[in-house]
Amino acid sequence: MARLLSVNNYHYRRGGSDVVYLDHAALMESQGWRNGFFAMHHPKNLATPWSQYFVDEIEFGHAYTLSQKLAMASKVVYSFESQHKLKRLLQDFPADVAHLHCIYHHLSPSIIPTLHDAGVPVVMTAHDLKIACPAYKMLNSTGICEKCKGGNLLNVVTHRCVRDSLAASTIVMVESTVHRILNTYQGKLDKVVVPSHFFMEKFIEWGWPRDKFAYIPNYVDATHFTPGYEPCAYFLYFGRLAPEKGVATLMRAAKAAGVNLKIAGTGPIEVELHALQAELQGDIDFLGYRSGAELHALIREARAVVLPSEWYENAPMSVLESFALGTPVIGARMGGIPELVLDGETGWTFESRSTEDLSALLSRIIAMPSAQVAGVGRHARNHVASHFNRAGYLNATLALYASLGVTN
Repeated sequence: MARLLSVNNYHYRRGGSDVVYLDHAALMESQGWRNGFFAMHHPKNLATPWSQYFVDEIEFGHAYTLSQKLAMASKVVYSFESQHKLKRLLQDFPADVAHLHCIYHHLSPSIIPTLHDAGVPVVMTAHDLKIACPAYKMLNSTGICEKCKGGNLLNVVTHRCVRDSLAASTIVMVESTVHRILNTYQGKLDKVVVPSHFFMEKFIEWGWPRDKFAYIPNYVDATHFTPGYEPCAYFLYFGRLAPEKGVATLMRAAKAAGVNLKIAGTGPIEVELHALQAELQGDIDFLGYRSGAELHALIREARAVVLPSEWYENAPMSVLESFALGTPVIGARMGGIPELVLDGETGWTFESRSTEDLSALLSRIIAMPSAQVAGVGRHARNHVASHFNRAGYLNATLALYASLGVTN
């Protein structure tokens, strides 16, 4: 029985990458693989016997003393604690392959050479752009940023790319510099899984060799989602309320088009968005955090889900879940979104950051016969079931592991 070690900062469903981490492990277990887990302690973690190996919690929003902050900064760059605890885990669970998800800042990239030196093949899923961009988004307060492509990481500090903070940007610049010198990523990762072609091509632009990548798109099990095909007269945004998500642009477009917009989610700019609504006086409803069946009902009944991103999205699970519920998606032509949202087939696309383009599209779709909108939703459902399914993901993953000499 082959042993898979899954590694991620959090051991609960905090965001899309954490969902992939847990679902991937469950899928492999269903195929007879033995699972081990390595993560960070957190109050919301799922109960697991593997927590005896987990590293101490680091949460950057908490209040810390100066000495605690210095200790945290050193762990971000290189965590000896993570290395020590991982070595202890590997003594008790000699993994045949390790699959890494989001490890930055909490576990730190220092675990990659630990696995490599132990002879464990190391696979990482690129949920973000961190292995190229130190700030992992290719985004700062001025918008899309690729200034570090030439190799000068001082740009991270100059432009304060991490939370617009000099201190945080400096720490991340140092971390990336150390691991470039040590050749941690390109030298010690065996394969990088990319869920979008866009990400793969972007990494190659930044100097990565093409043969380092395996394209394996995310999936949903459409049989677990019940579509409706009876679109109501509202548009829906669900997800994190953060600047790069483009929610302010969407709100302005909805006001200009005179359509009802529902916003489900919380995040750092929530107060700003409420202030914008007070100014706009649009037909906009803030619903707060929604999940599970309640969120699915909102998605199922929406005329369309809107993804107005203003950064390089990878392969958003929100698109696949909307499709599985029979709801078309309006997506910005940005990052990997156009690979999923096929214009006029599974939804519609618009120029990112363009209030005018999005407003015109919302007006067109609200005026569209409901039967026509439902037809796009049916096509979206069929598309996700055919191209982003469990079997395809599993077969591609097993083929990748086999290429590294690991079979069950």
